[in-house]
Amino acid sequence: MKYISTRGHAGQPANPEFCDILLGGLAPDGGLYLPESYPQVTRAELDAWRGLSYAELAFAILSKFITDIPQADLKAICDKTYTAGVYCHVREGDKASDITPVHWLEEGRLGLLELSNGPTLAFKDMAMQLLGNLFEYVLAKRGETINILGATSGDTGSAAEYAMRGKQGVRVFMLSPHGKMSAFQRAQMYSLQDENIFNIAVTGMFDDAQDIVKAVSNDHAFKAQHKIGAVNSINWARVAAQIVYYFKGYFAATKSNDEQVAFCVPSGNFGNICAGHIARMMGLPVAKLILATNENDVLDEFFRSGVYRPRKAAETHVTSSPSMDISKASNFERFVFDLVGRDPQKVAALWAEVDAGRAFDLSASPEFARIGEFGFVSGASSHADRLATIRKVFEQYGVMIDTHTADGVKVAWERAAEVPAGVPVLVLETALPVKFAETIVEALGREPERPADLEGIEKLPQRVEVMAPDVDAVKRFITARV
Repeated sequence: MKYISTRGHAGQPANPEFCDILLGGLAPDGGLYLPESYPQVTRAELDAWRGLSYAELAFAILSKFITDIPQADLKAICDKTYTAGVYCHVREGDKASDITPVHWLEEGRLGLLELSNGPTLAFKDMAMQLLGNLFEYVLAKRGETINILGATSGDTGSAAEYAMRGKQGVRVFMLSPHGKMSAFQRAQMYSLQDENIFNIAVTGMFDDAQDIVKAVSNDHAFKAQHKIGAVNSINWARVAAQIVYYFKGYFAATKSNDEQVAFCVPSGNFGNICAGHIARMMGLPVAKLILATNENDVLDEFFRSGVYRPRKAAETHVTSSPSMDISKASNFERFVFDLVGRDPQKVAALWAEVDAGRAFDLSASPEFARIGEFGFVSGASSHADRLATIRKVFEQYGVMIDTHTADGVKVAWERAAEVPAGVPVLVLETALPVKFAETIVEALGREPERPADLEGIEKLPQRVEVMAPDVDAVKRFITARV
């Protein structure tokens, strides 16, 4: 499998394979990597995959995208990653060995696809644990080291750090918005004392941190000299890993491959739902992809109007679903590349506007006229909506959900009429409620339960460097530690 850039220039080698792009983030032209074509899944393959374990299914799907790692080695990596021991926080009553079981709120109609059973209690673990094992494997084969630079709005950072802690040849420099994450999220990251983990709290919003990561990635001399790699959702390997749970969720929610499923996905950076888009393009029978945002509704605005209008940091709301406090969705470029017929010149022109701080408008374009072919609908949620949804789900179903999952459930209810009759809707659970205890207490008047292995985490010593959102300052920090 060869890879291309959304803006046309994939760099050297001219036709990179998976391992060539694994350790990096952006392509040299500032674009994002995608397969030169999406592999198509046959009905025979769907039939054969239906009974597979999560690790077996991951191997079957990832084999289509990773053709430069020997099959036996890739299988061993999948088997090592997807175990009940790693994903050990499954809801009571659900089967631990399923890794991502469906927890039905209404049997056969509305369910939660459990993606938060990993070590940091967030869906980011599903891809990040694989990424850690892939990094270690490829670095060892090549005799190389890497310095990972990432930005997080809450969950990516802890998932990356837990996946990379203690890994040979890997250092992690993770930027986060100072004071904007929950106390639990901060504790998960800042309490790690591993020598290869460095936390930087930026006095700004997530978008400021993400802009620094992009600026460093686009400084090709610095990136090469200091061997900078990426684990943010711009990293293709993360998107590829996330494709797997759409297939697994589909099989769990259906009895035959003649049926369809709709997925509702809380999304800020567009990475999670981008994987669903690709699964659908591969041939998974997906009726609808329902995108849910919070008050930072730049993506909802696009799907409703055709206008993509990233906001400045000062216009970005600080909300009770902070992992979606994003107004410049990095992975959206991958979808627009498909929407405009995979024309890299069009994408480069559109993102020249975005990179200059402007919007683009496709509302009158022939491309936007056919957006319905991609199955997307969207909606937004507010703090009041989150509180009401958390209460309703708890009172009606006896299930406690986090704030981001609540955004998804609210929008799934709101857009239910656009899903064909008889098609179940799976809301992708993004985190366990304990990560956002303050809002759970506000909604329900009670503390969420937390796993025993994470009791008292907020009281542990924390190690973090606070600095202004300054690219040069971050570069100096990295240089002094590599």
